[in-house]
Amino acid sequence: MTDSVMLGRIAARRAELDLLEEELVKRLADVRVERDELVVAERVVQRISEQGFGEYLSLAPALPEAQVGGRSVLLIPARVGDLDTEALPPDYQRILAIVREAAGPVKVKEVGGRLGLPVEVRGKLEPLRGKLNKLADRGWLRKLGDGRFTIAF
Repeated sequence: MTDSVMLGRIAARRAELDLLEEELVKRLADVRVERDELVVAERVVQRISEQGFGEYLSLAPALPEAQVGGRSVLLIPARVGDLDTEALPPDYQRILAIVREAAGPVKVKEVGGRLGLPVEVRGKLEPLRGKLNKLADRGWLRKLGDGRFTIAF
């Protein structure tokens, strides 16, 4: 085998290894990000537990779940036709029932109060705000310009 052939094979193998290294670096970065997210989630759960907000944890995603990109995500279907609220997880059904029972558009704080959340601390309502926004994005609710929510017709 000539030197030029061997050098060509070495260069080709080096290029393969460089690509593999890039892929592994990206995967390692993704793993580290997800691990950091889990550490934060663990701290949040511990704080909630320590502060006695067990009912707050009941708003955590329940069923159904799916895997997207290796992560569990809650499935909130888009409202299509006469799709029944039974298609939603129980905590989302409770949120819809509260909005439906209201005399008019409701604020996140009002819904949180009905759910028994500590409404005096704004940060405690952010997960609920996210759920209301998700329901609005999927057509179950309508978000008004002032940030209040009402049932979508």
